[in-house]
Parts: sequence; C-alpha cells; structure tokens
Amino acid sequence: MKELIDIVAAYDIAAKQGKKTALATVVQVEGSAYRRAGARMLITEDGQLTGAISGGCLEGDALRKARLVILQQEPMLVTYDTTDDDDAKLGVGLGCNGIIHILIEPISGEPNNPIRLLKTVVNGRRNAVLVTLFSVEDRKAPQPGTCLSLTENELLLNRLEGLAHQAQIIDDAKRVMADQRSETKFYNNGITYTAFVEFVKPLISLVVVGAGNDAIPLTKLAAVLGWDTTVIDGRPNYALPERFPSAQKIIVAKPGQALSHISINEHTAFVLMTHNYNYELALLKELLPLQLSYVGVLGPKKKLARLLAEIEDSGQQITEEQLKNIYGPVGLDIGSEGAEEIALSIVAEIKAVLSKRKGNSLKYKPASIHAPHLATIG
Repeated sequence: MKELIDIVAAYDIAAKQGKKTALATVVQVEGSAYRRAGARMLITEDGQLTGAISGGCLEGDALRKARLVILQQEPMLVTYDTTDDDDAKLGVGLGCNGIIHILIEPISGEPNNPIRLLKTVVNGRRNAVLVTLFSVEDRKAPQPGTCLSLTENELLLNRLEGLAHQAQIIDDAKRVMADQRSETKFYNNGITYTAFVEFVKPLISLVVVGAGNDAIPLTKLAAVLGWDTTVIDGRPNYALPERFPSAQKIIVAKPGQALSHISINEHTAFVLMTHNYNYELALLKELLPLQLSYVGVLGPKKKLARLLAEIEDSGQQITEEQLKNIYGPVGLDIGSEGAEEIALSIVAEIKAVLSKRKGNSLKYKPASIHAPHLATIG
C-alpha cells in the first residue's frame, strides 16, 4: 500500500508540473523474481521513478519503453525471461530464474485513468481490489490494463466498457474481496485475456501508547514502512509534535477518553509503553473487549500477568481469544538492546502477526516465499 500512496503523490506532483507519465505494473510472474505481481512504478517523461518493479535491474529498460508508451499513448506488455542460466544476454543480470510480465500504461486525462483507480484504493483506507487485464497470447491486441477498483464500501470504478467479460470481471472482483485472496483469472473470447485480480490491504495503523523517549524510534521506523501512526499519552509535555514528527496524530488524553479519538479496524495494532502501570491497566481494560489483532505490552512477563490478574479481579472476564492477541513481552526475540533495536523487534512482530506469519527465518521455509495466486478460467 505504501507504494501506491507514493505513486499517487508523485503523479499529483508530475501533473501539476505538466509532465507526462506512465504506470508500469508487474502483472504476472512465472518462477521466481524480486517483485511479485502487483508491484508498480510510476515513470515520468523526464525519467523520475517512483516505486519499483525489480531490485533495480529492470528499471532502466522499463524507462526506455515507458518513454515510447508515453509518446505513442498505447499500453505495452513487456516480458523478461531469466530462466536461461545466461541471463546476462538481456543486459540486466537478474539472477532470478523467472519470467516477468510487465504492463506499461500511459496515464491520460480521462476521468477513470489508472491513477484515479489507485486513488480510490489509497483514499478508502480499507480492504480493496484492483483488476489489471492484459493479453500475453496476443501482444498486439488491446491491453485494457488497470481497469477496475473496488473498495470495501462497494465504491466501484471501472474502465470495462465494451469488454465481453465485464460482468464476470466485476463478479470475480467481489469474490476476491470476500475471500481476501488475490487471483489470476483467464477469459477467452477469441483472444485469451489474463486478469490479475489483486486483493489490497490498507496500511497498518499503529497506536503507540506512551510518549517517552523510547517511543520515538518506534514511530520513526513505522514511518519508514508508511504506517499510519498515532501517539497517545496523558502528559502534554511529552506528547508534542516536535518530539514525534513522524506521527500522523498525537493525542493527549486519559485512558477512558483515548479511544474516542481514533478509528480502529482489523489492521490496527496497539503498543503499550507508557511506563505508567495504572494508565496501562485502565487502557487495557478498554482494549480487551475490542478483539484487536495485536496488543503489545512493553515490560516483563510478570507485569503483564499482574495487569491481567487485576483486570479479572475487578470482575472483567478475559477470554482465550483475547489472550491470544496480547503480546508481552512485546517484540520478536532478536537479541534487542536499546530503544532502536527494541523498536525493530516490535515492528517485525506486528508485521508477522498481521500477515499471519510466524516470523521465522526464510532459510527454513520449505515452500516458496510468496504463496502462488489462485488461477482459474472464467
């Protein structure tokens, strides 16, 4: 999602400056590659790049082809085949052993151009679906490209007018939204078209409860990842914008009032690090019934055990489901020392939990790093 946000912002700047642009999207990968389907890059006519479609090896060639796309105002499907051991003949030296299909689209001034569709996803801040339609079989056939966006509140924008499979593509987008899993679909009507029906998660929302010095590195690291960060504390002399320039929102509030200032969804993570036991006790009582995906508590196990025991002693029942989503001591075991390394371990744990991963070394993963997209014939 951060890449989409950066691309939309870069496009707005380029448009104000009168620069022509093109959008490059990795639409299909066979074998292994540095980026998977859904990776995007905005290219301006003067060579500015935002986003990435590879580890840096394809960008130069994509820039040359994008300038041609901008000039001709016609989409182009480009394929890089690195399955040959001697991939140096491509002049890129990928070393990935895969086939990468990239669609490059010119961005025109039409109302529902690809960037407009990306904007609906970015601005919705909820689960969304993007559909990119292309033909590998016939590269001279029309390449519809980024043609549909669907948001969780059912705002639908599309550029499917005149296409034979319009109704089916919309139905497939709605199913992917419900299943929350990207799919690759195939449609045949004389020409075989492939649709990458991409499920897009919103940014993680991080709520840091505590405005001490050790919270500063956490907000900075979250900003690098593009997370939407809020800092909450009851001390007005600590919760200051100049101390937390990376945070989108800073709230000074008592525990009972804090939650009324923020919007919470399944992608919201809380980290309690106030070093104020009573503040965290009061706030944890408020958080438990919300069934949050992640609540981290800084400090030793005995502190968390004491917090939970006091809550139960007060008459509030704590279920197994609620306990499952409380992480204390907070963070992955990476041998952290100091606020910066602790912040790294916390961010890594949050990402792993919300991605439903265990946080183990990829070296020991028996399967592919990325799960393959479900492929079906429409």
